[in-house]
Amino acid sequence: MTADRSTLARTRSGRVRHIVPVALRTRPHVAVVVPCFNYGRFLRAAVGSVLTQPGVDVSVVVVDDASTDDSLEVARSLAAADPRVQVIAHGSNRGPVETFNDGLAAARGDYLVRLDADDLLTPGSLARAVAVAEALPDVGLVYGHPVHFHGDPPPLRRGRDRASGWTVWPGTQWLADRCADGTNVITSPEVVMRMSVVERVGGQQPLAHTHDMEMWFRIAAFADVAYVRGCDQALHREHADSLSARQVDDVKDLEQRLEAFEVLFAGVVREVPGASVLRSTALRAVALRALEIASHRLDRGRASDSVTQGLASVALRAWPEVVGQPAWARLQRRLQAPGGWSPRRPAAVLASAASRVEAERAVRRWHRHGVYGGTR
Repeated sequence: MTADRSTLARTRSGRVRHIVPVALRTRPHVAVVVPCFNYGRFLRAAVGSVLTQPGVDVSVVVVDDASTDDSLEVARSLAAADPRVQVIAHGSNRGPVETFNDGLAAARGDYLVRLDADDLLTPGSLARAVAVAEALPDVGLVYGHPVHFHGDPPPLRRGRDRASGWTVWPGTQWLADRCADGTNVITSPEVVMRMSVVERVGGQQPLAHTHDMEMWFRIAAFADVAYVRGCDQALHREHADSLSARQVDDVKDLEQRLEAFEVLFAGVVREVPGASVLRSTALRAVALRALEIASHRLDRGRASDSVTQGLASVALRAWPEVVGQPAWARLQRRLQAPGGWSPRRPAAVLASAASRVEAERAVRRWHRHGVYGGTR
């Protein structure tokens, strides 16, 4: 796939902008792909949250991945009741990536949303996101604040139905910030993508847990990224059956992040000027994060030998030169401490407190600005 050089030039120039929102003056079409596997109990609400969106035209492609519950029956009943709903049924289970990509192949619209069948859009979220992209043609990805919840969907928060501002990054700058911290800042249902950019960069790659992350980062390499401030854009359901909750511990999480970066820079993003530097930055960030987590777990008395060894292995795989870094030396001091490393040691107490304070600050930044760190 060949990159559009004019797009590259636009996204590499400029600076972060903070913009006063303007009203949506057009009525673009937003196609929403809803992958579904055994979420029949949630599907009707998810699709309903799309069909009731004001200010935009919508269509829904539900892709049932050979569910064993009543998902397909529910999907077909929704399609029978509303011509804007289309159903694709898999004969065998193919997994979330192929399920989404099949929906993408059938989707037609100016913009694209991936909405898992257990999540919901908030009222007006599509119009708020699309307003940014319609006003700023270089923007290819728009996201906002997602509300994570357990059980029944929470009531809408007062005053969170209107954007207070837009933050717009040059895409490669936003990508560079993500590489620098090695972290995804997007949940998933709060994202609206420009379809023409998606057609340029392609669908999701076959990654177990980081297929969304890799796609967001790939889009950012070729288009600007915007954040809708001050409002709640989606509701993300947390429950034991969700894909994100299935056996993703610290080691697996970092292994998957590392794989996402390796896939990202092996594909079309390798054409972006400075891609090799971005790749090195990302792998270094994953390595240092692995060592940070290992030390933090020891400071809190929560590490097992297998977890520590797993995190160290990820760090070495990502960046072999990490063995000469202070973070490696800190971890080794903890592992080789006479009598073992105790969370009651003064150094452990201070390190744990500092880590906790910084984590709380990062979460507050994310709630306000959509990023944990970097330029905002």
